[in-house]
Amino acid sequence: MRTLKLLFVFVSASLFFNACTTYYQDSFDNYQPSLEEVVSNFDVWYVDIHRTSGNGDIPFVSRAFTLSFLNGVMYANNNIVNIGRTGNGLGIRVGNYNTFNGLLETFHTIDGYNDFEVFVRSNNEIQLYNRRENVTYFLVGYLINNFDYDKLFYENIEYFLQEYKAWEKINTTGGTPNAFDNENYLQFTPENITTFYSSQDSFGTNIDNVLWDFEGSYQVFDVAGFQNLKILTLNYGGGDIEEFELTVTNDSNIRLFHIDSNTRYDFKGRGFTQYLKSEKSVKDAPETVRNDDRKRTKVNREIKERRFLK
Repeated sequence: MRTLKLLFVFVSASLFFNACTTYYQDSFDNYQPSLEEVVSNFDVWYVDIHRTSGNGDIPFVSRAFTLSFLNGVMYANNNIVNIGRTGNGLGIRVGNYNTFNGLLETFHTIDGYNDFEVFVRSNNEIQLYNRRENVTYFLVGYLINNFDYDKLFYENIEYFLQEYKAWEKINTTGGTPNAFDNENYLQFTPENITTFYSSQDSFGTNIDNVLWDFEGSYQVFDVAGFQNLKILTLNYGGGDIEEFELTVTNDSNIRLFHIDSNTRYDFKGRGFTQYLKSEKSVKDAPETVRNDDRKRTKVNREIKERRFLK
């Protein structure tokens, strides 16, 4: 591994060194990029939160889906909805940074100052290590025009579901009659990734006036052999369990395929919740909330085989 704090090239016979890769392993004569060149080499860095190690936390990093470091300015995409469009793909400005003395020094408008040691693992992957919190984040670099948006949506599907106050059923196709036909609204709470609510209120109800009839827990499963497909189970408090194949149509629509009845339901997100960086932003846009209480954590999903469709 190569640490930029030590001017990128440090030879060690340790197992830790041997386990890592570098841009330039062959010779000390090869050109070594500066830390500034490394962090600004890509438009966005995807924060692969599921690989985070250590027992600490830097909130602005764990909130972000992507970070960008360009010309001393730090940007973040704290929402999945509108990602790729907000800030021309960079997201919102959240602070500043510099690369003085081989450290990535950041100033975030909410979280303040944090320093990171930067380790280069491959030509598009770095680690950020904060010694004070003893936490390491893994970042994967992309140019805007080749960013894998599908991967981001499906790897973080629980957080995408939270970004709307409610999901309203807009279409039902095929299938046999079943109890879920009566459910017109779903809500997935941002406080955790396990609680959902459902409502049978009539279509067109103001989201703030929806009465939530049922509460339960939910779980998202990976599907063996499929990258762009998930299994969603809704476990109602009364003991009923509904199982769906879940796909993302776009950043405001999802499709639930009810496996037992072969019914397809399309839902549209209502009441987008944008996670911003400051109180001023909230005052300017009253429909938004601050992101103080929301952060991503590791999600270790179970894997299911795709069931035979009737």
